[in-house]
Amino acid sequence: MILNKNNESKIINGKNYSKDFLIHVSNLAFKFENLLNRKPCLAVILIGDDNASKVYVKNKILTAKDTNIKSIEILLSNNTSEINLLNEINKLNNDDRIDGILVQLPLPDHIQVKKVVNSISPKKDVDGFHPQNFGNLILGNETVVPCTPLGCWYMLKKELNDLTGYHAVVIGRSNIVGKPMQSLLIKENCTVTVAHSKTRGLAEISNKADILIAAIGRPEFITSEFINSNSVIIDVGINRVNKKLVGDVRFQDGLKIAKKITPVPGGVGPMTIACLMYNTVKLAYRRNNQMFNEILL
Repeated sequence: MILNKNNESKIINGKNYSKDFLIHVSNLAFKFENLLNRKPCLAVILIGDDNASKVYVKNKILTAKDTNIKSIEILLSNNTSEINLLNEINKLNNDDRIDGILVQLPLPDHIQVKKVVNSISPKKDVDGFHPQNFGNLILGNETVVPCTPLGCWYMLKKELNDLTGYHAVVIGRSNIVGKPMQSLLIKENCTVTVAHSKTRGLAEISNKADILIAAIGRPEFITSEFINSNSVIIDVGINRVNKKLVGDVRFQDGLKIAKKITPVPGGVGPMTIACLMYNTVKLAYRRNNQMFNEILL
């Protein structure tokens, strides 16, 4: 579809939002360095040689450098044992120079994701997946929020400001996006419907949404019948189809019908990495008992 000025105004530009957001994060990182005489530090563990994972890790490392965050990359072979990985995590848990730990997913089949997530100290859990941090999010307590939902929330707040009273439909119920997204939206006084691939009448439910979060993991699954003219769509999906990246929403349909929509790529992805940097700096402050300025909207 050829973009005109009207269409361009509908696009929620995650690249631009992330640039502005990272300026704030970088300032906090410089302030931390002045206080503690060291940079916030993120350790990233990559297992195996998955090309997509390599690209994601490379982007995270480059962004950290640009944001005044030190990064340490630990590369392990695809046949690394589970116990070896857990030992590496334990070393990082006990290293006071490390503020955040990230284990790049997906993991090889012989390694249990749940065991790995639970082994990371809650005080260094930049993904916000540890049960302690996840539980605090569900309870509405201050905590580390998973990066992708946090980025979605930030863009929604920037676009809509007060979310009170909006009907939000979250399509997807994963611990990574769907469930934490639900908690963030409830805290903003939204009425939230969580749906998934087995939901009956999914298109009809989705069509009534003011805010539509698509995180179902199916390329271009959300089409015109799911969308209304007042919908603000956040497309979390990243799918490779015929060597092209597409979201969970058929972008042309969303652009034509919806009020606002994030593109893929260039929407949620940049904000996810920006929020990873934010969580790293936040944990650095908290671990060292320093006052931390929360997100500035």
